[in-house]
Amino acid sequence: MVDIQETMSRIQEHLHRLTVVIGERSVMEVENLKRTEEYITEVFESLGLQVEKERYGYAGMEAANVVAFVNLGPESPDAALRYLLGAHYDSVEGTVGADDNASAVAVQLEVARNLAARTGEGRRRVTVKLVSFALEEPPVFGTPFQGGFVHARNMHSRGERIDGMICLEMVGYTCREPGCQDYPFPVNWMGYPKTGDFIGIVGNFASRSLTRSLVRSFRRNGDLPVVSLWVPLNGLPLPAVRLSDHAAFWDHGYRAVMITDSAFYRNPHYHRPSDTMDKLDYRFMAELVESLVVFFTAEADRNGDG
Repeated sequence: MVDIQETMSRIQEHLHRLTVVIGERSVMEVENLKRTEEYITEVFESLGLQVEKERYGYAGMEAANVVAFVNLGPESPDAALRYLLGAHYDSVEGTVGADDNASAVAVQLEVARNLAARTGEGRRRVTVKLVSFALEEPPVFGTPFQGGFVHARNMHSRGERIDGMICLEMVGYTCREPGCQDYPFPVNWMGYPKTGDFIGIVGNFASRSLTRSLVRSFRRNGDLPVVSLWVPLNGLPLPAVRLSDHAAFWDHGYRAVMITDSAFYRNPHYHRPSDTMDKLDYRFMAELVESLVVFFTAEADRNGDG
């Protein structure tokens, strides 16, 4: 379905642009944030996608979530299914943020490319809303100015419906030595793999059906192992699972999941200057593109009443 070699090459191009040409994308580098916004916009528009900007102010600067849309299935006045695929494009101060979170932006852009090539295909209408969030990292994290919070709040105030939000958060790092993969307590006692060659899907209890659907589709791609976790009370008893933009959607009553390589439970370069593109697994990211495309196209191929 996805040309893995070509996708690997394109992901490398995105990582080079974001982390080498642009570099640090923190609130201390406002011009670089703007350049990143422009790059994402440029890619979306090159795919023929409709692009909108959700602008807002923070600490004297203007931030912008970049929003694009792609439609699968036949034309209809209302989409039968609506999904949001999100990824934050900023990095923490002092890093170029290859895994955190340029890896996710690169995957998001390549999912967009593959879905745009399938516009109109399928038996039912599926709209995929792609949102690249401006600000997620400290000192903005957990405030009303976090890009995901801004978007979730605005969607909620408009009464906008989605069938699920999929948050891409650090999706490019693997480790294959036994014991290299860690977990928070008590998950570390639940029998999960001790090597870090899988992608994780984390949902709250309200998002169990979305999690199941994703896992079912992902398992069709035998080249990308997948594990899942459901957490109670929107993840409040396990704070590590709330460390991205999906948590704002949980808190606003939306079904949402985080797709992740598990961040600092696997990647020793988390929030360090050593988080550079040479540390990443490009085949792993390309297979994630494949798995996500499988999910969205499977949704479009479902019967209209299914």
